Amino acid sequence: MKLFVWLALALLTGLVAPAAAQTRAPLSTVLGAENWLNGRPNAQTFKGKVVVLDVFTFDCINCKHVVPELRSLYRNTKRDDLSIIGIHSPETSYEKQHGNVVANLALQGIVWPVAIDNDFSLWRAYGVDAWPTQLIFDRHGVLRKTVVGDSQDDVIAAEVRQLLSER
Repeated sequence: MKLFVWLALALLTGLVAPAAAQTRAPLSTVLGAENWLNGRPNAQTFKGKVVVLDVFTFDCINCKHVVPELRSLYRNTKRDDLSIIGIHSPETSYEKQHGNVVANLALQGIVWPVAIDNDFSLWRAYGVDAWPTQLIFDRHGVLRKTVVGDSQDDVIAAEVRQLLSER
């Protein structure tokens, strides 16, 4: 108990600094991925667009819950305004197998480009710590919202709508 009180006082008085906020890589970092499914994006893919980076693994039930909203956004928003890019960071060895990823993307209707992140380099670069995570960038490539977990379709859709309305 004394340690807790001391730490609280130290934080309040500035004797101990809180951990620094995690910095996240710029949007363009995803372009450095070597392996892609459903096409390989380039800098033009993002230029002037709202971009959703969806960090997921195909066998995660919470990740699967996010896919219908992403499909809806992808289907109902002009390609000139929105890009969705998947980052597949597998949890298990089964999810690392190329054929399993291809089959499951097809089963889930994921047709946007997906970076294969078997070594978790993108996961670390973007400071992700849970599946699923959506990083939502504005038309200037600035990270504006991070959504972690499922059941947040309204949050994702509202943020995308807000960013699409900004010119």
